[in-house]
Amino acid sequence: MAEPKTQRSTASVPNFLAGVADPARRADAQALCTLMTDETGDQPAMWGNAIVGFGEYTYQYGGGRRGAWPAVGFSPRKQSLTVYISVGLDGYGHLLDRLGRHTIGKGCLYVTRLSEVDDEVLRELVRTAFGDLNGKTVTPGVGIA
Repeated sequence: MAEPKTQRSTASVPNFLAGVADPARRADAQALCTLMTDETGDQPAMWGNAIVGFGEYTYQYGGGRRGAWPAVGFSPRKQSLTVYISVGLDGYGHLLDRLGRHTIGKGCLYVTRLSEVDDEVLRELVRTAFGDLNGKTVTPGVGIA
């Protein structure tokens, strides 16, 4: 069975963040890393070469394939900060409504600048999503155990 491409690594998170080319994006990424560290109580780890993750959950498919992924994380992409809420965003509408300027994908929150979102709401979203998934096992199509 093939291993997932994106896995936890020992690469340096501070070095990765220091290498973000755009100074404003770099400052936002460093601030988001601090926010997530504070709210999760976990230390950041690199996942692949571009994702900073916190915590971990296991996913297991019916056929036996298993893998691990960060409970929450982010990547400082060129167009926006991509915040990964691995449990998905469906149950967080009450927070997203108050967050400020953002767009969403299935499990991704896209923020152009941290100054455009409410810091306390983002903290609550990260803290809650982390608690909902960290250390658990997810069976796609079935749910969280």
